[in-house]
Amino acid sequence: MTRLSGRIVTTTSVVRGHLSLADGLIGSIEPDDTAGDDVIVPGFIDLHCHGGGGHTFTTGDPSAARGAAEFHLAHGTTTMLASLVSSPFELMRSATLAYKPLVDSGVIAGIHFEGPYLSAVRCGAQNPLFLRDPVMSEITEIIKIGEGAVRMMTVAPELDGALEAITHLRDAGVLAAVGHTDASYEQTHAGVTAGASVATHLFNGMRPVHHREPGPVIGLLSSTATVELIADNIHLHPGMLAFAAGTAGPERSILVTDAMDAAGMPDGSYELGGQAVVVADRVARLAEGGSIAGSTLTMDVAFRNAVAAGLPLVAAAAMSSTTPARLLGLGDRGSLAPGLRADVVVLSPELELKQVLRAGV
Repeated sequence: MTRLSGRIVTTTSVVRGHLSLADGLIGSIEPDDTAGDDVIVPGFIDLHCHGGGGHTFTTGDPSAARGAAEFHLAHGTTTMLASLVSSPFELMRSATLAYKPLVDSGVIAGIHFEGPYLSAVRCGAQNPLFLRDPVMSEITEIIKIGEGAVRMMTVAPELDGALEAITHLRDAGVLAAVGHTDASYEQTHAGVTAGASVATHLFNGMRPVHHREPGPVIGLLSSTATVELIADNIHLHPGMLAFAAGTAGPERSILVTDAMDAAGMPDGSYELGGQAVVVADRVARLAEGGSIAGSTLTMDVAFRNAVAAGLPLVAAAAMSSTTPARLLGLGDRGSLAPGLRADVVVLSPELELKQVLRAGV
């Protein structure tokens, strides 16, 4: 049996005491005012990550994918999706087949296709050469060959065929996300009505808010969709992070990294989806055009930044663990409660990473 002591962050409160773990599961929480000041939270769950530690998910290489997952596990991410960027269908297909064994073995929880069915106007760092309207035969095939491995796909709802694609994804048990979109407020709500349930990195890759045309940002915040927030203090100002999380609430907000392979690596030259990326002072940008190209963020830093922005520990834990677990339908993890899988992160009083346990290990 393992016993962890400190401030235990549950779904409703922070309990100073002892957390017992046994046989890979959470046992009990025993209150004790003398337990110490470490902060104990559920293992982080990242639904949007392209790589890290010099390894990428975007090429469909299972060895690289395993390396990226191991890097982020060392930073507290005990469950994650492998996110690809806009690509030719041949790569989408081969990556699905290559990553399915990693999903089956639990290295990753599934695949997220961020594109290629995105707006050219709001492509950001997505390669415009590969953008296209949704192709139902492509979507149907990768869902079929993935046999449950494909868990999320980002689509711009204003594209021809997008609403049909979104409904098909929802009906197939795949999370349909709205992102990289120039949609109007009305088109955004149509996408949610069709079945979209996630906003891919809210604000980023979207038409800006205007008081006479609210656009996708307000459309998504005013809907039932859960919004992704990149808490690196680069993609979003801390005040905007707090505003969005406060508006949607922790039950409809999730922290994501959107990390690329440069996370945890030195500044320098990298590549994303066939485009050159330059990282300087931990900010990744396309070499041509200067668009922000993913991040160098890890979930432990995202959690710390969210708390520094004013979010309570309980809300930050919900956004980094409980809410994404619910979205993925993973009822066996995502919070610190007896009987759940012992995915646990121990942080110092200053919220610096101290220990990571996945299924108690």
